[in-house]
Amino acid sequence: MRENTVIDHFLDGIVSADIPVAVFADDVVLDATVPNWRYKVRGASAVQAELAKWYADRGRFEQVGRTNIPGGEFVEFTLSWTEEGVEHKCHQAHVLQLQNERVVKDTVWCGGRWPAALVAEMEAAAAG
Repeated sequence: MRENTVIDHFLDGIVSADIPVAVFADDVVLDATVPNWRYKVRGASAVQAELAKWYADRGRFEQVGRTNIPGGEFVEFTLSWTEEGVEHKCHQAHVLQLQNERVVKDTVWCGGRWPAALVAEMEAAAAG
């Protein structure tokens, strides 16, 4: 298990709904692919603000996979949270590139935000 890395702080910030801006380099780039869209956000404060929208509620990881890659880490997770009384999930993959103990680029693919009814439908389709 890794201890006290910038990526640990990044992941802790996701589940606590409070990613610290200090994990990002000043010129960090978020390259996000989301359902039916792709966009980029630049700068530590702007990236933190964007991810604060994504992770606005405290959550919990159902699954996390972490693989070291040259210059960073590949992180895949399934996150669950409750939003306005409804359980939600998302499945994401992040390629986090580091420099000087800061994230300089986060290339992320997100399958979307799934409310409980849609999760149940997907689980039924997978079982059947």
